[in-house]
Amino acid sequence: MTILAGILMLGILVFVHELGHFCVAKLSGVKVLKFSIGFGPRLLSKQFGETEYMVCAIPLGGYVQMLGEGQQENGEQVQLSPEEQARSFAGKPVSRRIAIVAAGPLMNLIFPFVVLPLAYMVGVSLPAYLEQQPCIGYVVEDSVAARAGFEPDDCIVRIGDREVLSWEASDLALVAGSGKEVSVLVRRDGAQVGLDIPEDHAGIEGGQALGLLPIQEARVGSLVEGMPGAEAGLKVGDLILSINDEAVQSWYDLRRMIQIQGEGQQSFVVDRAGEALSLNILPKRSGQGEDLLVGIAPVREMVFKRFGLFAAMEAGFERSRELISLTVLFIQKIFLGEVSSKSIGGPITVMQIAGQAAQTDLASVLTILAFLSIQLGILNLLPIPVLDGGHLFFYLCEIVFRRPLSMRAREAAQKVGLFMLLGLMALAFYNDIFRLISGGMF
Repeated sequence: MTILAGILMLGILVFVHELGHFCVAKLSGVKVLKFSIGFGPRLLSKQFGETEYMVCAIPLGGYVQMLGEGQQENGEQVQLSPEEQARSFAGKPVSRRIAIVAAGPLMNLIFPFVVLPLAYMVGVSLPAYLEQQPCIGYVVEDSVAARAGFEPDDCIVRIGDREVLSWEASDLALVAGSGKEVSVLVRRDGAQVGLDIPEDHAGIEGGQALGLLPIQEARVGSLVEGMPGAEAGLKVGDLILSINDEAVQSWYDLRRMIQIQGEGQQSFVVDRAGEALSLNILPKRSGQGEDLLVGIAPVREMVFKRFGLFAAMEAGFERSRELISLTVLFIQKIFLGEVSSKSIGGPITVMQIAGQAAQTDLASVLTILAFLSIQLGILNLLPIPVLDGGHLFFYLCEIVFRRPLSMRAREAAQKVGLFMLLGLMALAFYNDIFRLISGGMF
């Protein structure tokens, strides 16, 4: 499911991207020879008019081949007649070439403005806490937040110069301030306390990346069959009150307390429909040296919202604008060294995100498609040779210098760009594999 969903979603995004190039090329009078989804050996191929449409075996991209581009015979560039030259990509004015190249990534950036309103019309399930007041339920030990002085039950009032009324607003303010010192005002025991998050914090993922977690009671939301919790008689809805007579304050206490109690039978007291019950549970390890596990997950309170046409358009447009802004900010901070390169994900991460979304609902699939489309669009606009942004850079140089860059200069730049792209891909694959090995993703 994960692999198939990832391939399908990637195929949709590649189709949208290449469709941009294709449509603007056609409108500009350029003859399109091939329209391909994927690379390598052909799986499907059909000729319609002057264009061959293909699906190829390697689903990591695609291409639109235009007249005069990459056409060779006996290792030499095909010579075009004057009529063919007029319909070739190279034969068009630089303004048309810029439009054709830019159309691909721009289509990826336009795509979310179409699919996100649809997602809001279908209806979206959002974590309930995002709309709640940002009161802290737990501070991760030795985290950025812990070192900054945050405490459980603190309620965030202001971040920088922004007043925040919800966890969602808090996360957005933290993301905007990542990479620089951020002042935070919290309400603690009826008084207001000022705290400072250091400039080297990695708040690009919001409060949870800093170690700030929302209030989460220790109520069982789901059980894993065959694990100690289910076998001992725990039920969905049970509120865990204590373990071996030590009171449980929140869900976040459970893992620590279970490990501290160690191997052997542990006495859980739970509240079930107002009745206190005692259950003896023998936690077990999933592997050598792994944590002791009971096999339970917390209640995930979700809020389902469905919007009318105009409200969905407004919410979808706003969310699209927000995602584009956050992606640009993230890339900027990556290049400035303000965010760790470990945050970069590759195809394996994309496959996992797509697979998880495919097992939920249509709105989640559309949301993930929009998110990934923005990543693809902005990545392609980076001025790196071999990417669309690199070609755009060449054409801008042609406008400035009133002549194309020399073939030697372009080939040298292409080699540098290819080296940079391969390095980026290697880093992304390394991060993906490291997350899998370390258990950061499931």
